[in-house]
Amino acid sequence: MFDHVSIGVRDLAAAGRFYDAALQPLGYTRLYDGPHGLGYGRARPQFWLGQSPSPVPPDPQSGLHLCFRADTRGAVDAFHAIALARGGHDNGAPGLRPQYTPTYYAGFVLDLDGYRIEAVTFSVD
Repeated sequence: MFDHVSIGVRDLAAAGRFYDAALQPLGYTRLYDGPHGLGYGRARPQFWLGQSPSPVPPDPQSGLHLCFRADTRGAVDAFHAIALARGGHDNGAPGLRPQYTPTYYAGFVLDLDGYRIEAVTFSVD
């Protein structure tokens, strides 16, 4: 459905270091590196970070969150651990969420700007 998604961040260099590390276990890498934006994906950039003096303020009640697809549960675990080690905040430990589907395995983090991010797999590895 979506071709790409962009979010604004206060510190592009710091956000880049965070996402370089957190997205690596999911198989996503930085494919574009410009002075005002960074693009991540596998074959082409689909997740974009843009330098912004006023990113969307963190609001846990807003319902806004971004979810990245993982190939395995181990990748979800690694995403979560690395994101926390790089300055993110826990927003839900990796594990099954059977209230969504029996194989919904996800981990949740708040990134450096307070965006709610998630990695999910439906794999039963």
